[in-house]
Amino acid sequence: MSWSADKTEVKSWNEWDTLRHVIVGRADDCHIPPEEPALDAKVPEDSDMRGQWGRRPQETIDRANELLDNFAGMLEKRGLRVDRPTSIDHSVPATTPDFHTESQFGCMPPRDVLLTVGHEMLEATMSYRCRWFEYLNYRPLMQQYFNEDPKFRHESAPKPRLTDADYHPDYLSEKIGDAKRLEWAEQKFFVTTEEEPLFDAADVLRFGKDLVVQHGFTTNLKGIEWLRRHFPDHRVHTVNFPGDPYPIHIDATFTPLRPGLILNNPQRRLPEDQRKMFEGNDWEIVDSAQPAHNTPPPLCYSSTWLSMNVLVLDPKTVCVEKSEVYQAEQMDKLGMEVVEVELRDAYAFGGGLHCCTADVYRDGECEDYFPNM
Repeated sequence: MSWSADKTEVKSWNEWDTLRHVIVGRADDCHIPPEEPALDAKVPEDSDMRGQWGRRPQETIDRANELLDNFAGMLEKRGLRVDRPTSIDHSVPATTPDFHTESQFGCMPPRDVLLTVGHEMLEATMSYRCRWFEYLNYRPLMQQYFNEDPKFRHESAPKPRLTDADYHPDYLSEKIGDAKRLEWAEQKFFVTTEEEPLFDAADVLRFGKDLVVQHGFTTNLKGIEWLRRHFPDHRVHTVNFPGDPYPIHIDATFTPLRPGLILNNPQRRLPEDQRKMFEGNDWEIVDSAQPAHNTPPPLCYSSTWLSMNVLVLDPKTVCVEKSEVYQAEQMDKLGMEVVEVELRDAYAFGGGLHCCTADVYRDGECEDYFPNM
């Protein structure tokens, strides 16, 4: 059955089939959260984020929203249906019987919270206390899809307690240094423990019958095991990238563009033993182009490698941030039509073009892209 803009249907099996319906986030009421164990480990030691928290300045919120609105408008002009979250009040503390933190985060990156696998949208556990209630920004949309699509499955992973037992206290030293962090990444020793299942949706890439999940700061092995049990018809593969001292979310490290082609961050190459499933099925893993910027924007958690955080609209078309000229040039050489999107001033609110979107519907069905396993 072909897609119709008038009828709501949730379905997306991979990262590259033609995108028809998408959620684009908002910068409304975004906060820099207070210090907490999961967050402290992530903020680089020389970052201007250290020691700062509170609502972001209104002029930066307005600018980010302008860019996100323009992006949403551009997608609509290309014939896509675009939905937006309903922002909750992120200044309200996040409090449960197990923890209290003075503010929340925002609703710019729906990709972090929502994982679409086939006809299901799954709300991730989240591993930051400040993001525990983030799913509430998307609940009006989830309710709408549930009412309009009889096949839609709305699922939520078990909410974690996020007590101190979920985090390694030794990760919180102020001056560990990148060399030590890289050594820990190699040893797969991350800030999160294996106390309970933890995962962010943005650590999962969808390849039809296969899900590739990054083990790092925001997703632990127990979280990956939970996903394995939750999706029994899928093969779930654990990957890690030893060159990343702050391994959070896979989509600035490993970016599938179409069947048989993946961009890999040259500083965070997939280890040899984990390449076998790709190489044995004729997938090419290409080093991505260098970022156009030497530093991230002000008050931004993310690295300069948001350059490769792109949104694939179909196997021949990709959205690339407008200033990321080297990435655009590489995409062109790889045979992709590049759609330039200005978004850099919104990076600080939760990431790039992949982060600020979540699939609702892509063409295509669940295929096996790795028959030689």
